[in-house]
Amino acid sequence: MKQLTVSQTSLRSKRYKWLFWLVIIAVIYIWGITGVQFTGIKDSAGEVSRSIAYGIFHPDWKYVYDGSGEDLVSLILQTIAMAFLGTFISAILSVPFAFWAARTGKPRFHIRSTSGKLVLTLIRTFPEIVLAIMFIKAVGPGSFAGVLAVSIHSIGMLGKLFSESIENMDFGPSEALMSSGGNRSQTLVFATLPTVLPEFLSYTLYRFEIAVRSASILGMVGAGGIGTPLLFAIQTRTWSRVGIILLGIIITVTLIDFISGTLRKRLV
Repeated sequence: MKQLTVSQTSLRSKRYKWLFWLVIIAVIYIWGITGVQFTGIKDSAGEVSRSIAYGIFHPDWKYVYDGSGEDLVSLILQTIAMAFLGTFISAILSVPFAFWAARTGKPRFHIRSTSGKLVLTLIRTFPEIVLAIMFIKAVGPGSFAGVLAVSIHSIGMLGKLFSESIENMDFGPSEALMSSGGNRSQTLVFATLPTVLPEFLSYTLYRFEIAVRSASILGMVGAGGIGTPLLFAIQTRTWSRVGIILLGIIITVTLIDFISGTLRKRLV
């Protein structure tokens, strides 16, 4: 009888907790809705949607490649190059940040890891498009500003993911090497890095997928890539040009997602 009472009390407590969190979520949801100003849909929305659809089904094929360096293929390749270089730089720079932020279980290192996590959080605070605008003011418009924006933001993301990989790694090889007389440098090179490297590469590939999408947008603020002609085509209502650019972005992102996903499955 007592066991039944305890069970009923526990079940009732869980229900109250669920009810409490549902109320909290509902309050936040209502607060979010009331904070948004709904101005309605413009009368031209239908016409614009039909024009974009027309452009996608009647794309400007002449823009695919004309050898000018400002065609679709050239700018898509520039966008991929921006994403690749930004991800490559960030992957290298994220490693020391990851070891700084990783909590290895020793209490005396908690302050160090907390400060590292705080720095990575601060880096992630700034969206890539905001970083791009800042770097455009510093180095001028172009793809270099885009590379800097992608790399800085990716350091915050990859540093966090890398540090979590280090925290969750199997410490058996490292402890075995240390007990055999290995120093910290030898343990890092021959035990720790080989253990976490596959996950590091997997996260880097995943971040590259995201960077390609981000680099496609950065051109809209002058940071190079395919975003610049896309914005110009939208402003001038050249819908066939908009259609071919959108098709190019869709095909590029889909192919990169497929290739990256295949490689990540083999790594992990």
